[in-house]
Amino acid sequence: MPLSAKAKMSSSFPSFLLLLFLFLTVVLVTTSSVAQAQTQLKNRSLKSPFSAIYVFGDSTVDPGNNNYIKTLLKSNFTPYGRDFPNHKPTGRFTNGRLATDFIASYLGLKEFVPPYLDKTLSLQELMTGVSFASAGSGYDPLTSQLASVIDISKQLDYFREYKTRLEQAIGKKKTANIIEKSGVVISSGSDDFMFNYFLVPIRQLEFTVDSYQQFLIQNLWQTVESLWKLGVRKIAVSGLPPLGCLPLVITLNPINTNEIIERGCIEKYSSAARDYNQKLQVELATMKKHYAKLGGRIVYVDIYQPLLQLIQGHKQFGFKEWRRGCCGTGLVETTFLCNLKSPVCPDASKYIFWDSVHPTERTYFLIFNTFNATINTLLN
Repeated sequence: MPLSAKAKMSSSFPSFLLLLFLFLTVVLVTTSSVAQAQTQLKNRSLKSPFSAIYVFGDSTVDPGNNNYIKTLLKSNFTPYGRDFPNHKPTGRFTNGRLATDFIASYLGLKEFVPPYLDKTLSLQELMTGVSFASAGSGYDPLTSQLASVIDISKQLDYFREYKTRLEQAIGKKKTANIIEKSGVVISSGSDDFMFNYFLVPIRQLEFTVDSYQQFLIQNLWQTVESLWKLGVRKIAVSGLPPLGCLPLVITLNPINTNEIIERGCIEKYSSAARDYNQKLQVELATMKKHYAKLGGRIVYVDIYQPLLQLIQGHKQFGFKEWRRGCCGTGLVETTFLCNLKSPVCPDASKYIFWDSVHPTERTYFLIFNTFNATINTLLN
């Protein structure tokens, strides 16, 4: 062989080895990444019998859908999200995570439930569940109209749109399987009473408290029926909190001078919430029997007693304040009134409420811990 040819072979051989090494490295890394992803998916499916989580309701479960609509009820600015990862305001009406985020993590699905209206969501994010909730909404369509937000009916429309998107991406059979094995959380009704019935109060001209409660529950029944027709088989419905103990309600409804000074809970609001919860449980018991025959499960989630216990025993649970929120004066600030210029308490974990309406992340976590048994009922 000529010397020049040997020289060329000699000089090109190291280059070939380098290319081979890079090729094998890419293959090994890619294979490892795929295997790791498959293992994670396998572990997750083994850990949780749920395929996805879907959420409907109001600001207690809205992770940021209102960011994408024209409404004043937003929270995608500081100091909201102060204790969220990367200190990012996401549109959640609290300083960190919501109860539904803790539920999704507990089920092994994801750490955070994203808003459906976020168009940057990946297919994987969509497949494991989203929230359709909108802050300021309720079971009463008028409640959402007053706040220019997404009512329950429109949230269901978005779920239908979601289902179609999934069918186009992975097929109807796989989509139906995901929805059938999913879990749904519904949390709504507080704004119906706080703002629409008591504060405005347009609905008082048409309904008594009792008949308004029945009206809301009838709308909930229709929501459950719609979800069933769309393939959902497991649903958790939240009751109302002690509305009279929310800082904003106390501020706007002083009964006398002592109420202004002592800031005690307003019984009229809490009583309406308790009565509604009792009616709701009776109605859900009927729904439970009906859908159990068809292979479905419906459970009631009590948040009234857990929140009331935190309030009444706040010092025992490590809180120093419940009568006001962490943001601003804590008496009236919520949504745009809680903003960059608002003074904020140094440690939100010492407060039950973040603003004058919404709980802190720690409160949501403690409430979530009380209904683990309820979630397990859906699991089993």
